[in-house]
Amino acid sequence: MRIIPFEFLIPRRPVSLQTKKRENLQVWKNFVRVEAQKVWKDNSPIKDADLQLTLVYLCDEFPADIDNIIKPIQDALVDLVLEDDSLVSDVDSHRRFMSDPIDIISLPSLLQRAVITGKECVYVKVSESQTLEKYL
Repeated sequence: MRIIPFEFLIPRRPVSLQTKKRENLQVWKNFVRVEAQKVWKDNSPIKDADLQLTLVYLCDEFPADIDNIIKPIQDALVDLVLEDDSLVSDVDSHRRFMSDPIDIISLPSLLQRAVITGKECVYVKVSESQTLEKYL
């Protein structure tokens, strides 16, 4: 039973790959994995697909750099959602401030709910990659 696209919410401020407190990074990865496990219902990780990882970081003041939150989240999904992070061929990442107006009408329902709560979080979606032309 393949669940793609797969989406979940990480209801916490992300930890940067560049954090000086390395123990915080492992705690973060474990937290991400637990949140993903709550939603991932497949018995085995995806083994044979080109995948796209989409992240939306809803942040308060002084956010983490968007490029530094990708790898820890991706690593947390290995051996649960995806067999290896080499399956991720496309990454689409976004950072939006909670204080800015966000039109939620056309957002996925999970992301709509996240915006409405007004708390820092990261929306994560794993889907099959598209052809290159679709991205350009």
